[in-house]
Amino acid sequence: MHSVSLKPFVKWAGGKSQLIDELEKILPNGDEKVCTKYCEPMVGGGALFFHVLSKCNFKQLYISDINAELINAYQVIKSDVNSLIEKLKEMQMLFCPMDDNGRKVCYNSIRDKFNSTKLCDSTAIEKAACFIFLNKACFNGLYRVNRKGQFNVPMGAYKNPKICDMENLLNINKVLQNVTIVCGDYSLAEKFIDEDTFVYLDPPYRPISETSTFTSYNSYAFDDNEQIRLARFIDGINAKGAKFVLSNSDPKIVNPEDDFFEELYKEYGIKRVSATRMINSKADSRGKINELIIYN
Repeated sequence: MHSVSLKPFVKWAGGKSQLIDELEKILPNGDEKVCTKYCEPMVGGGALFFHVLSKCNFKQLYISDINAELINAYQVIKSDVNSLIEKLKEMQMLFCPMDDNGRKVCYNSIRDKFNSTKLCDSTAIEKAACFIFLNKACFNGLYRVNRKGQFNVPMGAYKNPKICDMENLLNINKVLQNVTIVCGDYSLAEKFIDEDTFVYLDPPYRPISETSTFTSYNSYAFDDNEQIRLARFIDGINAKGAKFVLSNSDPKIVNPEDDFFEELYKEYGIKRVSATRMINSKADSRGKINELIIYN
């Protein structure tokens, strides 16, 4: 068990810091009788994952995500954290003392560089540094791409953004040594999952209003057909004897007649919990909403 405090190294839309207390009630603590393996195949910012790493004692861990830039950052933190820290320190020393105009020019040039540099082995560290910098300095910590797959979020107004959180990155580096990190679709995790595995799934939420269709972490849509495909995957891992927890939005907030998830997951437990959604460009759209926790 790692008693260090770990926190996500990026802000991520739909982050689960809010729900951790609720999720923890359902979480096995990695003891042999329950589950020895932990799997999070849509890891995002990893709020629950980092919480699990600091609290629980799983023998094997697996994380994946379809976002190549995000997974590259995890991999670089695991394999070459010192080079990453050097680059982030340089960026912080350059960016923070500037006035607003200077910052804007600096931010836009780093964003352009990030968008025009192809991700490969030789650019991995540079790309991870730019990715983390942009996340810390952009508006609302939002990761969003346009149809061409280019990051297009403008600069945020932070007095003193912490571009390089050295202590947290070093702590994450230590605990990632024992973690398998994969870039790709969640279905690839099937090979890892067996009856000794606890699986947490955090898909892009089903939109509950016309304005909340924020699913553009990637340039493909996670629509109802994707939600159904995910449910079939869950049926498959349930049949293997794995324990799972899934979180999603509660469509009944907007339409009490909407039984989409009740139908899809009628074989499983469904719990409604209250959560605050932090990443929304309109402050009045942030606030308490119900979310669903679905589990076997």
